[in-house]
Amino acid sequence: MKKMTDEKFEEWSFQIPNFKNVCERMKGFTKLFKEATSKEEAYRIWRKFSHLSDTVEDHITHISVLFSLETQNKKYEKAMEKVNNETPLLEIESQKFMKAYLESPYLEYLESKLGTFLTKMYRYSVKKSDESVVAMKQEEAALTMKYGAAIAAITFEFRGNKYNLPQMGKFLQDVDRNTRKEAAKVYYDVLGTHVEELEDIYDKLVKVRTKMAKEMGFESYTELGYIMMNRFDYNPEMVEKYHEQIKDVVTPLAAKIVKKQISRLGIRNPEIYDLNLMFPNGNPTPRGTTEDKVNAATKMYDTMSEDTSKYFRYMVDHHLLFLDAKPGKQSGGYMTYFPIKRTPIIFSNFNGTSGDVDVLTHEFGHAFQGFLGGEIKVPAYRSPTAESCEIHSMSMEFFAEPYMDLFFDEPDKYRYVHLADSICFLPYGVSVDEFQHWVYAHPEATPAERDAAWHEIECKYTPWKVKAEKNCEYLLSGHRWLTQSHIFEVPFYYIDYTLAQVCAFQFFNKDRRSHANAWNKYIRLCKLGGKYPFCELVKKVGLEVPFEDGVLAKTVKPLEKVLKSYHPENF
Repeated sequence: MKKMTDEKFEEWSFQIPNFKNVCERMKGFTKLFKEATSKEEAYRIWRKFSHLSDTVEDHITHISVLFSLETQNKKYEKAMEKVNNETPLLEIESQKFMKAYLESPYLEYLESKLGTFLTKMYRYSVKKSDESVVAMKQEEAALTMKYGAAIAAITFEFRGNKYNLPQMGKFLQDVDRNTRKEAAKVYYDVLGTHVEELEDIYDKLVKVRTKMAKEMGFESYTELGYIMMNRFDYNPEMVEKYHEQIKDVVTPLAAKIVKKQISRLGIRNPEIYDLNLMFPNGNPTPRGTTEDKVNAATKMYDTMSEDTSKYFRYMVDHHLLFLDAKPGKQSGGYMTYFPIKRTPIIFSNFNGTSGDVDVLTHEFGHAFQGFLGGEIKVPAYRSPTAESCEIHSMSMEFFAEPYMDLFFDEPDKYRYVHLADSICFLPYGVSVDEFQHWVYAHPEATPAERDAAWHEIECKYTPWKVKAEKNCEYLLSGHRWLTQSHIFEVPFYYIDYTLAQVCAFQFFNKDRRSHANAWNKYIRLCKLGGKYPFCELVKKVGLEVPFEDGVLAKTVKPLEKVLKSYHPENF
């Protein structure tokens, strides 16, 4: 296997692929594959095609990262527009090769070399696009790019300084209630001025996605969306029942957690800006600068295991961590992988809160799997589908908990908040998912009707939020979802976080019983990559599938006892 690149990120060459040339090379490989006179020849051609795909993916990913770091850089903006326009054409050529693969007289031999799951992946993939919808895919990509740039450009003037969206987070959880109130007013007032712009982008996205699905023969975008997300072994009906389990099992527990939080704060009538503060003397705040946090993480991963030490130090040494919030930088956080360079990068927006530690451990969970999965020869198997990927990241957050004294003066305070927030996230996570199902079932809905649907869903899953929104017109009008980038950029990608969270809770429960056992299962999960679909993959490492009756209650029940063990009343 090829070793990881020795170059630092800033030394990587910037290259916009010659898409016309790539398309021609792909066509050539497809022709050669169809004309192959032996099974061995067909396999060799498949390998060459896969290497070409990996090479192009490296260049495209590099452009995407550079643009997300500097959305106002005209050079990167132009390159990203080129990628958005040309990628659908590459997809068409890739799918032509996949069709040839599926029709090959050597399929049985290829499956003996590459596995039968790849055949299933290819069957799904050829359903994802069609030459008739290339222009629509280009429009979709341009709209998502426009959304990302619009969010990155939002600035807030607060107490004489300018901040972007992530940077406002620390003021929204300040111990001083007047600061929180003032910051919230600025925050939501500014967001209110962007409602029409963001609603318009989303309206166009819904319509173009629906038109695309209809053109391809689907009843609605929901069907296409599930295929786009590679949901091989579960469906909307299973997801809907899972929603109800969250409402019945987790919403009451989350409501109890919030009630105790408000009681600790001594606030009789909480406002929306009170919900971000967990303790009267402040939320757990990590010590030091970004450099201090990276140094602490280095010590943590040095102690955790030989592999975590090796790979985290590699990322630090090769400048693959892009952590600080900056003007013009896209919001959010992510890990992405470069298959030829065989390395991931981590992108985030530190803002001085405990979320900095969350995102660092979360994204390194993704990166760690990227390193281990990089050993897999079949590209499609290196990384699993989204919900399985999120198990790697969310579980790493919990495996990191024993080392929180490296980051916090009160590590148990952080552990309590992390677990409480993780539980309370589940109802919000299914709210986002249920909203998306509603949207694509009602593609002709007006923006006002979508906002009303969001508000109704919030009432169902997170009623404590709705109650606290009473004096915030922006939220009361159902606009909270407008800053949830997944809804715009990756439709139906959100239930994945909740499914993974339930699996991460299972690892957490196992870890408390036997760290060695839990860690070995986690390493096995990372090394398996995407060789199996979600439900099967989960079972392979001894976890229970969240959709199954009783699993949610059995998983969540021990967590309430753990929360009490931290004695939050003493913080």
